Amino acid sequence: MSDFWKIWRLGVKELRSLWHDPVLLGLVTVTFSLMVYTAAKAASQELRNAPIAVVDHDRSQLSERIITSFYPPRFKTPARIPSAELDPGLDSGLYTFVLDIPPDFERDVLEGKYPEIQVNIDATQMTQAYIGAGYIQRIVQGELEKFLRQSGKAKEPPIKLVTRVMFNPNLDGVWFGGVMEVLNQVTLISIILTGAALIREREHGTLEHLMVMPLSPFQIMTAKVWANGLVILVAAALSLRIVVQGWLGVPIAGSVALFLLGTVLHLFSTTSIGILLATMVRSMPQLALLVILVVLPFQLLSGSITPRESMPEVVRTLMLAAPTTHFVSLAQSILYRGAGLDVVWPQFCALVAIGSVAFAGALARFRRSVSLA
Repeated sequence: MSDFWKIWRLGVKELRSLWHDPVLLGLVTVTFSLMVYTAAKAASQELRNAPIAVVDHDRSQLSERIITSFYPPRFKTPARIPSAELDPGLDSGLYTFVLDIPPDFERDVLEGKYPEIQVNIDATQMTQAYIGAGYIQRIVQGELEKFLRQSGKAKEPPIKLVTRVMFNPNLDGVWFGGVMEVLNQVTLISIILTGAALIREREHGTLEHLMVMPLSPFQIMTAKVWANGLVILVAAALSLRIVVQGWLGVPIAGSVALFLLGTVLHLFSTTSIGILLATMVRSMPQLALLVILVVLPFQLLSGSITPRESMPEVVRTLMLAAPTTHFVSLAQSILYRGAGLDVVWPQFCALVAIGSVAFAGALARFRRSVSLA
């Protein structure tokens, strides 16, 4: 039997083993469906339905314009409260923002004075407080400028700034979070799946059976790489089509086929890393602890959560050796900006190089561990 058919039949055995393992099969199903959906929805960074109240001491046309400029979906309809309810409302968590408009506010504005509006914020709602403060400042400033122009107290600015938002015109965090969660799950589950496959062979005693057969470590490892990688590839493709495009309604700008080709190269690296980690431990709990140490830096520092440009230079340089950095870069270019192979070929080349090194290192370690066993 040729090497190709040996690797093929060993891979089919891996797929059958996974099919009869309800825990791992359920893990793949849930992570690429429910986890992608909930992570995209729950981790959205937009301001939505923020509870806001206003203490209006002025009761003027200008103060009314400011109050009515806050409306869903960014803010809830503002509650009008007396001063005595300001602190209790914040203390009880009833409101995240409370605006205190002083007396004679409109008159002072028309007279060219600079009255102050006090904005009280419950900063325990950290993300909402940070984003909401910026929204409030822009909304109030915009209403003041409109009011002064209509009153003849201000001239039209000589320059009008027009902002164009590319690729995500509504600034919807779900568009970003859904795709990035698929990428994170591809990395995490591929490492876990291949590592678990090798540990399962060792725990069931079938690894020794394989070694007494006319099979080489290369054939055994390659079979695990392609079989488990295929499972993740199919799961990622279905998640992208059903969950991201279907449930979340995220438009895909570029070629899904090109993205899946990049995913194949990325899986070549991560499945090899999974086998490498499995050769360093003796049980699944140990593998889980080791995966945490590897996957967390991969995800946090790859650019899928925070931009790489905001990271220290030394971190950005070190993360060039991680496959996730190039995978996230090519995925964003293809899926968001519609880039072609002429744009993402450097990331493809980097993944091939990293995958080759990871595969060679894992194979060397696997041979050593098998010889010692």
